[in-house]
Amino acid sequence: MSRDYRGASAIVGLGLAGMGAAPGFSAMELLGQAAVAAVADAGLRMSDIDSVFAATSSHAFPTMSVTEYLGLRPRFFDGTNVGGSSFELHLLQATMALEAGLCDTALICYGSNQRTAGGKLVSMSEPQWHETPYHPRHPITAYGLAASRHMAQYGTTRDDLADVALAARGWANLNPDAFARGPLTRDEVLSARMVSDPLSKADCCLVTDGAAAIVLTRADRARDLHAKPVYFMGAGAANYHRSIVQMPDLTTTAAVDSGPRALAMAGVGLDDLDLVMLYDAFTINTILFLEDLGFCPKGEGGRFVQGGHIAPGGGLAVNTNGGGLSCVHPGMYGLFLIAEAMTQIRGAAGERQVADCHLALCHGNGGTLSSQCTAILGSEAAL
Repeated sequence: MSRDYRGASAIVGLGLAGMGAAPGFSAMELLGQAAVAAVADAGLRMSDIDSVFAATSSHAFPTMSVTEYLGLRPRFFDGTNVGGSSFELHLLQATMALEAGLCDTALICYGSNQRTAGGKLVSMSEPQWHETPYHPRHPITAYGLAASRHMAQYGTTRDDLADVALAARGWANLNPDAFARGPLTRDEVLSARMVSDPLSKADCCLVTDGAAAIVLTRADRARDLHAKPVYFMGAGAANYHRSIVQMPDLTTTAAVDSGPRALAMAGVGLDDLDLVMLYDAFTINTILFLEDLGFCPKGEGGRFVQGGHIAPGGGLAVNTNGGGLSCVHPGMYGLFLIAEAMTQIRGAAGERQVADCHLALCHGNGGTLSSQCTAILGSEAAL
């Protein structure tokens, strides 16, 4: 029987840096800025950090690089990299390490200068030997295949995909830190330049700089700190393939398993959630994850997002920061899901604040719909 980690740890510090474009800074410098801000937010000192969890697309040995740059001497560290979902997994790993007494204060961090360093998409999902002869464009070719199959099998339309992009922009327009703000019409989305049919430029995430860091400690210690804690409630992960051609079903991701595992550990149901943060690297992701996590039946995701259902004022608050589509997407986005959930649970989201936000689901995606990691966060009232 698995151990119950519900409420065992709490996030007590959050830092962001270089959101959008940060010319002149390296990926590690941005990560360092976010880490310093997160430690200060927790009311701690850098010397209090005794464990490091990191994954980046620019450092082969991320925890070594972070430790050196920040001058840390961690007792425990883990650089597990399963793509953009790494940080939801790190939440679970850090909680386990804290509960085991292997450390007292954990730093989870990420940084990228992807936009200003080159302006091109950095993908950890390089072509595999069985894909290379077909000259795919990674990772968008894989997501285009999933979108095409979903359309053919369930009747999903480009209009449905547009609803996802428009909802993200609607939330971004309420977020002063979002990189892409301003009017966006359905016609503009549908007429955008095609990149990998049926996904256009408007269906693709941003390419930005950005860094994020959070600090975790055990729940009993969190109550003694001045920062408002956000509690770890549960997490689950699942992964069955790396290459898209090995995905068992292009319309169903491993979120069908990671989601229930996280909810079971948290002891909550979908109806209990106040906020849903989904890794929207492409518009099809949001539709797939809404289905696979159980918010609607398989094949109904396109209809579920129609009519502004996930936009501001809709029936379900999804990606309230503007998501990877309109807020920020510096290569690996999973930690920014957690950052927004934490901001909302703290009641610090300003104009976009979700009323009475106590429980949030964060779902990370890595590779080409490969690694799926789900985490549930909650306020003290949710414990």
